[in-house]
Amino acid sequence: MGQAPYQPPSTAPQDETTEPVASDGYRTAPLQTESMPPGIGYIVGNEAAERFSFYGMKAILTVFMTQHLLGSDGTLAPMTDNAAKFWVHTFMMAAYFTPLLGALMADWLFGKYRTIMWLSVIYCFGHLALAVDETRVGLAIGLGLIALGTGAIKPCVSAHVGDQFGSGNQHLLEKVFGWFYFAINLGAFASTILTPLLLVNYGPQIAFGVPGVLMGLATLLFWLGRRDFAHIPPTGGQIFRQAFTGVGLRAILGLAPIYMLVAVFWSLFDQTASAWVLQAEAMDNVVLGVTVLPSQIQAANPLLILVMIPLFSYLIYPLIGRVFPLTPLRKIGIGMFLTIAAFSVSALIEQNIENGGRPNIMWQVVAYVVLTAAEVMVSITCLEFSYTQAPNSIKSIVMSIYMLSVSLGNLITAGVNAIIENADGTSKLPGASYYWFFTALMAVAAVMFVAIAMRYSGRTYSQDVPTRA
Repeated sequence: MGQAPYQPPSTAPQDETTEPVASDGYRTAPLQTESMPPGIGYIVGNEAAERFSFYGMKAILTVFMTQHLLGSDGTLAPMTDNAAKFWVHTFMMAAYFTPLLGALMADWLFGKYRTIMWLSVIYCFGHLALAVDETRVGLAIGLGLIALGTGAIKPCVSAHVGDQFGSGNQHLLEKVFGWFYFAINLGAFASTILTPLLLVNYGPQIAFGVPGVLMGLATLLFWLGRRDFAHIPPTGGQIFRQAFTGVGLRAILGLAPIYMLVAVFWSLFDQTASAWVLQAEAMDNVVLGVTVLPSQIQAANPLLILVMIPLFSYLIYPLIGRVFPLTPLRKIGIGMFLTIAAFSVSALIEQNIENGGRPNIMWQVVAYVVLTAAEVMVSITCLEFSYTQAPNSIKSIVMSIYMLSVSLGNLITAGVNAIIENADGTSKLPGASYYWFFTALMAVAAVMFVAIAMRYSGRTYSQDVPTRA
């Protein structure tokens, strides 16, 4: 598995038998075809299994911290609700900061494929640590390794998807990113239903162990597809010049204000794994005679995604397009305003709880419906938009900078929870005021986003069309 020297991909018309091939036998450019490139099935399958592992672990994290965490002496030593929210969002912040490291490893040194493979192994060891040690030591080691593994491969995997496409089949990229997101949420839905049940019935070791097995399967699937992938070589030391001068710098500076405002969306969205789980514990969780665990309600999001992706692609977007042109930035802007509505619902739920009520958990599903519609318009669009706006040699870096918006969003949430916690464990933003605070923050960000988007100008890049400095 020696690293082949960098060879710029050819831009001349080629058939499938004359594609550039490195010394290790891997293709170094996309196939010149108008059909779906080979290897996509392995990538989508890998993503479904990897997301099962991540979201399964994430689904039970808050409950584990507040109900099952052990002290060094083996006795129960759970965290407070505010402390758990702080650490969950600190972990998420780290998981979306490490993409920058993974992007540098991929674009500078090793290429995307090798970076993904090596970091996936580290990822597996993180799940192992959570499964064998239920104390804060095991939690810290496990979450640290998972944050490194899951975060560092994120920009590489999404950029690796785009690398399989040339100008001949670039029109299929939107469809594939839709499948990619479908796979993410299929894995997330299955694991969010299953792992809370495993935690209740079999304990933390099995509940954390099963996601670890799925991460091992994800790694295997990716390895099996190695001969079908286009392996775009790393750029070497030129990456820094290309990222911070000329078109690279212009692209990054143009996208940065957009990402900073999208960070507020993620600040609210990722609270479905913390504040919304804790809120669900205070609600009537019986639906049609079936008891729903508070952590299982998160499964509403990936299930709704599976429905909304085709709904938006084939019905809602075409209908809106008849009224006005629906550009990527307009999609994102609409999604941010929907997020305001979603958190307003959660604030009203909390007000009902504060007044002696116990609303049914289906009211939180209403909030999930609105928030998931926002996610379709913000998250999927940002993935595709980031890839197409990134010059070829720094696509992983640009994708990682987009991931930093998720990290920044979780930093905002963790910081707020740290600031508002009183010495006695109570909150300076009790009850519904907590949710109204974030709703107002989202409203400010959405208005600012509209102003920034109206001034944005950029260009689209694909791997088989050379970038001009």
